[in-house]
Amino acid sequence: MVRDGFVPNDFDPPASLSGPGFRLEPLGPEHNERDHEAWMSSIDHIRSTPGADKWNGEWPVPMSLDQNLGDLVGHAEDFGNRRGFTYSILDDGDVIGCLYIYPPERDGHDAEIASWVRASRAEMDVPVWRFVSDWIDRVWPFTSPYYAERA
Repeated sequence: MVRDGFVPNDFDPPASLSGPGFRLEPLGPEHNERDHEAWMSSIDHIRSTPGADKWNGEWPVPMSLDQNLGDLVGHAEDFGNRRGFTYSILDDGDVIGCLYIYPPERDGHDAEIASWVRASRAEMDVPVWRFVSDWIDRVWPFTSPYYAERA
């Protein structure tokens, strides 16, 4: 397995995934307004999500729609360059959260996964975590990913 970067050269990151009550697709500028509204309406909820310590209190913080667009462009570039993979979590086209798969910041892991769902869809946190955990184990090329457990 040749690995020049975060994932092996021959690994094709999935372009979508359907789970129970949600769908994943790569996060990009086309999600800007829906993504911005989702997390801006849920800042305190996101900060209380297991794994939110990844952002060290630096996110989420209020920002403009243009600032959010800049973040989405950065995530899309990371995806295209295989540096990290961010997915929008959708339900009938509405953004209900995000999933991040990036190089680890924690020792002893080869990937760090984090996700959040908006406060109004809090019941989806555990189903997303369960489904994504299984998907990471089955499909992705990691041997010791970190993804904060849910109760």
